[in-house]
Amino acid sequence: MKLFTDVSEQVFITLWHVLPWLVGLGAVFALLSRLSPCNEGRPWWHKRGLFTDLCYWIFAPLFMRYMRIWVTVLFTMWIFHIVDGRKIADFYLHGHGPIAALPLWQQVVLYLVATDFLLYWSHRIFHRGFLWKYHAVHHASRDVEWISAARFHPVNLALGTVAVDIAALLAGVTPDIFLFVGPFNIITSCMVHANLNWTFGPFARLFVSPVFHRWHHAMEVRDVNFASTFSLWDWMFGTYHMPEGQVPRNYGIDDAAMPDGLMPQLVYPLLQKA
Repeated sequence: MKLFTDVSEQVFITLWHVLPWLVGLGAVFALLSRLSPCNEGRPWWHKRGLFTDLCYWIFAPLFMRYMRIWVTVLFTMWIFHIVDGRKIADFYLHGHGPIAALPLWQQVVLYLVATDFLLYWSHRIFHRGFLWKYHAVHHASRDVEWISAARFHPVNLALGTVAVDIAALLAGVTPDIFLFVGPFNIITSCMVHANLNWTFGPFARLFVSPVFHRWHHAMEVRDVNFASTFSLWDWMFGTYHMPEGQVPRNYGIDDAAMPDGLMPQLVYPLLQKA
């Protein structure tokens, strides 16, 4: 009974934090996608799989909160042989090493560039072999919209996102950095998934734009545009794809076995052959 009460309380807290984001982002991108749509058609609130996306918006933050805390604590204790609770607390408050001594704005820049480089390569890895079945959940959206940004399997989050943040903390980044980077990541992730015709013009080879990322989700091509923030990585490593004057038309994956709904999609990778 206590477990149920604790989980219910955490779900309520997550809802309390997520709902304002959903309302605000929904209003902003409803207006922007009406003014500058990439693909004409249904508005985001009529998209296929909308309820599934809403469930992921609640589940992903709940999972990330516990996963990041517990895994980081365990890795910290194991790597640095910390058993004193006060030392662990001091690590989370102040970080450690030369990176933690840098001004916060320098840490933010270093974090964004370094983690985006790591995420680029982890993203490419998730498009290969047995890991693809976990990442395929994210690509299952047939209507790519801003609200699709949270649709990730927990294995994908743990190995492809949480692990990068843990690496940054263990490298000495001050934990306070997440107060600044967290909202930035949410907004930019929603922006690049939004139905917008933005290409960023002369900066297209530097920053990820909505059209750039929509090509990543397109059924017309495969294994392109892996970067999350800086498209420079794709340009450097040969995965850049932005045909001038064209936009993708069809999204999703060609897999009839992919179900809809949060729980069926969480189970889906476990039922697939390696």
